[in-house]
Amino acid sequence: MKRILSIILVAFIAGNLFAQLDRSTPPPAGPAPTINIGEYKKFKLKNGLQVFVVEDHKLPFVAYSLNLETDPVLQGEAAGYVSLAGSLMRSGTSARSKAQIDDAIDFIGATLSTSSQGVYARSLKKHSETLLQIMSDVVMNPSYPQDELEKSVRQWVSGIQAEKNDPNAIANNIATVLRNGANDPYGEIVTEETLERINADMLKNFHSTYFRPNVAYLVIVGDISMKEAKAQANKYFGKWKKAPVPTHNYQLPASFEEPKVVIANRDGANQSTIQVTHAVVLTPGDADAIKASVMNQVLGGGSFNARLFQNLREEKGYTYGAYSSLRTDKRIGSFSASASVRTSVTDSALHEVLHEMTRLQTELVSDEDLELVKNMMMGSFSRSLEDPQTIARFALNIERYKLPADYYKTYLEKVAAVTPQDVMDMANKYLRPENAIIMAVGEADKIREVMKAFCPSGTVTQYDYYVNKVAPPRNVSNLSAQDVIENYIDALGGRNALKNVKDMTMNASTSMQGMTFKIVTRQKAPNKILVETLMGGNPISMQVFDGTSGKIVSPMGEQKLEGDLLKEIAEAAVLFPELYYTTDGTSLELQGIDNLESGEAYKLLVKRPSGKETTVYFDVESGLKVREVNTGMQGTVISSYKNYKKVSGINFPTAMTQLVGPQNLEIIVESTEVNSGIADDVFVN
Repeated sequence: MKRILSIILVAFIAGNLFAQLDRSTPPPAGPAPTINIGEYKKFKLKNGLQVFVVEDHKLPFVAYSLNLETDPVLQGEAAGYVSLAGSLMRSGTSARSKAQIDDAIDFIGATLSTSSQGVYARSLKKHSETLLQIMSDVVMNPSYPQDELEKSVRQWVSGIQAEKNDPNAIANNIATVLRNGANDPYGEIVTEETLERINADMLKNFHSTYFRPNVAYLVIVGDISMKEAKAQANKYFGKWKKAPVPTHNYQLPASFEEPKVVIANRDGANQSTIQVTHAVVLTPGDADAIKASVMNQVLGGGSFNARLFQNLREEKGYTYGAYSSLRTDKRIGSFSASASVRTSVTDSALHEVLHEMTRLQTELVSDEDLELVKNMMMGSFSRSLEDPQTIARFALNIERYKLPADYYKTYLEKVAAVTPQDVMDMANKYLRPENAIIMAVGEADKIREVMKAFCPSGTVTQYDYYVNKVAPPRNVSNLSAQDVIENYIDALGGRNALKNVKDMTMNASTSMQGMTFKIVTRQKAPNKILVETLMGGNPISMQVFDGTSGKIVSPMGEQKLEGDLLKEIAEAAVLFPELYYTTDGTSLELQGIDNLESGEAYKLLVKRPSGKETTVYFDVESGLKVREVNTGMQGTVISSYKNYKKVSGINFPTAMTQLVGPQNLEIIVESTEVNSGIADDVFVN
């Protein structure tokens, strides 16, 4: 009985205590936790190389990070050479070939990477001497083989081709140039033309000019003592010769007098990639840096509770995620807020981004919301201290940016001290919606008008991937859509010539991930088709339609085509379908003259009887088809056609590209045969 009474009494007392708690306000934050940042040691070689050492004997690994402290370089008409000078350092030295370097690094299970700003290497301690032999050779004696340069340029060009349809890449290029200016080292973009101008002498000159020990820091982290670190640094980098390194001063970019409203076209897009961005003068370690970082975290720094995320995703359902970033830099930093949203809410989403930016400038953030952000930042910082590389990075930052010695030791205190008024002050100082670049990348024709609302003057400028201004499509009054099709038929060879084609075989090839594939397409009038893909002479996939039924055969098995897939292949099987647009129920809409890389082109919206819509571009001068945009079950596929040549009196393209998502396929047509007498049983399925 006493036990029962005791339990009841305890419950009663606890209930009264809980009843007396005021839950309307969160408890006051406690003092910032005390942190213990690991120690680092440093010394300097006679050639000026500064060395930092962080001992960590938990695991038998040692990491070496060489970092340059140089001014950015204006690359001009050869933009990209600085990056290549860094990445190709490990592609051969005066004593080792690339293959020898790769084999040696693989043999000891090490890591070795290079960039224009330094070199990183890591291995087991027992292999550190071998690793440093290679690393120091790469740092001091790169040879820049011509074949490796050409290979890297080809890969970069291929990447550019794929990026042209990537809305984020388009947006980043435009933001880079408009934010900083095209004639600024931070505003340069790499193009196929700039890459073509790069030669090995440029790479060698950059390396010999900027890779010098007197502007470098070597950070050593791992299972190593100070004595061992000094011995290794002197042995492998002591003979590295110092020399004067050029410094550069550039004017800061000018701000816009009103919002710079920008669009870019992405064919077939059903979303818009939106961005609000501008330059920010905020250096690492600035007195405002931590408070400004807290402000950005409140706005959209990555947490679930950030305002952009809560507004655009949770409340409005416009996007899967919306984020902001505030980047510090010793010269000029940047602010960006971005998201990918449905085309129909492009303007609404941008209104909300701008609203959240101005709300931070005019309303104090609540204590509760601020505490959530500060706790997240302090937790992230504390967890980062578990990695010895963090300590090394702190040491390097203190030296590079001339920070107070206790900058990181007092970091948590500074975060904890940030107030709602500080957040508002930082928003007013570093967020500039009235002078920002306000951008949307998507279907330009669908977003052009709504974007005018964000600029007092109603000015909207369209750019392409290369940040060239693009004129909006021009209306065509003296030509119909059917006229464009008739001109195309004439450009191919004329109606009679096309109708006389009974069958056609096209042999083409393409490369993907280092492998070469053969593509053989056979078509027979009126509507039979067989497409085979082969590798090494062996078939790996097949699509076939006999005029009634069809199937796909792939490594995944065999699939009978039904529904929309059957309709699509049936339409694709028709030889020269443009001949029948006036009789098969196809509708055409001439949307004007657009500007492509190849020149001006008529833009037609083609609606097939199956319901499928395709945007097709025909060159104004030649009349030939130059681009086709299809949106289907595989997403958006953009096909380009060029280098037409006549076969049996008919023009056929000899080079094509197909862009499917990030994959860019260059297709070379090796031969085309007309009326070779293909038997019907070829298409039996």
